[in-house]
Amino acid sequence: MAEKKNMLAMVVSEQVLEKTMAAMMLATTAAASGMEAHLFFTFWGLNALKKKFSPKLRGMMSIGTGMMNSKMKKLGIATWPELLKMAQETGVNLYACNTTLQLFGFKKEDLLDGVRIVGAAQFLKMASDASVQLFIG
Repeated sequence: MAEKKNMLAMVVSEQVLEKTMAAMMLATTAAASGMEAHLFFTFWGLNALKKKFSPKLRGMMSIGTGMMNSKMKKLGIATWPELLKMAQETGVNLYACNTTLQLFGFKKEDLLDGVRIVGAAQFLKMASDASVQLFIG
């Protein structure tokens, strides 16, 4: 059996704040620690890769999300835009699911710069070599 690469491969299937933030925090930490980090966004998670996306807490009105963001800022925890910038700076690889892109009617121009569009089979081939495989959904 081939040795696994020092790599994180993660599937993100939801767009809520607690899921997208957890995924991006793990990915940026992995990349900063010298691991390759690959995140595959599918179904509702794909919304997180759209320009001007702002994650919201599950089942909370906007005031709840605002309070959480305010507390995070006060504690020095990176916000979603800051985490995206950190991800780009540390080389986190962001992938959009091609099937979901078509299903939801999104175009490449709707997505953040640097996002690559791949199919599930291509991501699974890459993920099979990863030492850490996670599903955030």
